[in-house]
Amino acid sequence: MSLFDSPLFKDSFDQLEMAGSVGGLDPNIIERLKYPKRALQVAVPIRLDDGQVKTFMGYRVQHNMTLGPGKGGIRYHPGVDLSETAALAMLMTFKCALVGLPLGGAKGGIQVDPNDLSRQELQSLTRRFATEISMVVGPSIDIPAPDIGTNGQTMAWFMDTYSQLKGYTVPGVVTGKPIGIGGSLGRAESTGKGVAYCVNFAAQKLGMTIDSKTSVAIHGFGKVGIPAAEDLSAQGARVVAVGDVSGAIYNENGLDIAAAKQYVRENGVVAGFPGATAISNEDLFGLDVDVLIPAAIDGVITEANAGNVKAKIIAEGANGPLTKEAIDIVSANGSFLIPDILCNAGGVIVSYFEWVQGLQNFFWGLDEINKKLHDILAQSFKTCVDTADEFKVDMKKAAFIAALKRIDRAMRLRGLFPS
Repeated sequence: MSLFDSPLFKDSFDQLEMAGSVGGLDPNIIERLKYPKRALQVAVPIRLDDGQVKTFMGYRVQHNMTLGPGKGGIRYHPGVDLSETAALAMLMTFKCALVGLPLGGAKGGIQVDPNDLSRQELQSLTRRFATEISMVVGPSIDIPAPDIGTNGQTMAWFMDTYSQLKGYTVPGVVTGKPIGIGGSLGRAESTGKGVAYCVNFAAQKLGMTIDSKTSVAIHGFGKVGIPAAEDLSAQGARVVAVGDVSGAIYNENGLDIAAAKQYVRENGVVAGFPGATAISNEDLFGLDVDVLIPAAIDGVITEANAGNVKAKIIAEGANGPLTKEAIDIVSANGSFLIPDILCNAGGVIVSYFEWVQGLQNFFWGLDEINKKLHDILAQSFKTCVDTADEFKVDMKKAAFIAALKRIDRAMRLRGLFPS
């Protein structure tokens, strides 16, 4: 498989070249950033509960580690492949740089539907994968975290396996762990909370107020979409639609988010939620709402359907939910886009806090964590706005330019080995 196979990699590659050209950055640095530093593909065989042995393909890609250890999630999803993983690792490089973290970009995953496996099979899969990639991860090398299809329990199994291999407990090998084994307060909801913070920054810039007059639609009602919905609802906003793989639900007066969360916990999907009308996800994207949050997977808004989007603010809660063609269309139509490498950076920011707390064995309270998260995102949002004004570009391009400026400076200071 080629690195260039996935649309997400092509989009990321194009964004890199665009930002380098518009930002006047060193073309030698851009050339180096086109390719990941390291890509590991592994076979992950496990014995299923029925005794059969099945092998899954796993990946860990480290894109650039100039600013510090690699950082990025581990994804369990049928669509995981080398190209997608490389693209996500590249986006993590830009994300960490944009928000000022001393971390590089990495990503990992296994091509599997976790819903098809039992708890024991998932544990076996995680432990074998951790063993297979153990030589390229570590607290000072590359620090995985949860992503689509993984959670705190997955990280606990990963940490325990790595610790068994080392012969002592190494909590800093992953973030997103349960609180009982060194996790951080606020980590589980941090990505969605960061999305809500960014929506508020955008609303303030546009002269809007998040209140009962504000309508919100969210595609992806999970680890990102639910906390974002909870935070915005707490401010009075009406979350009128949410969607997932089963379709979408709509209520013009606003959905009961607590009830919807409980329904999804019990049923797995939003389809069938009482007190709401079933609509398609395509219908959701085209709703006349103030805020649209695509928070599921990449490439859901494209050149084909971007013209239907009416939202004043589009907050990219997922990685790359809008293609570059879609971004041009929605921007031309007047939507204010909050780019993914800013909008969903809350998870990696609080992962950084967890990593630091673990290294120091000193833990912060939830209020302090949320304040630090808010302040970092506020400064990063301002950086994007200032860069957009300076270069007369949209926020997506501005975010890449601002991130690349920091990486460019660091790479030039470190030089090229061997010189």
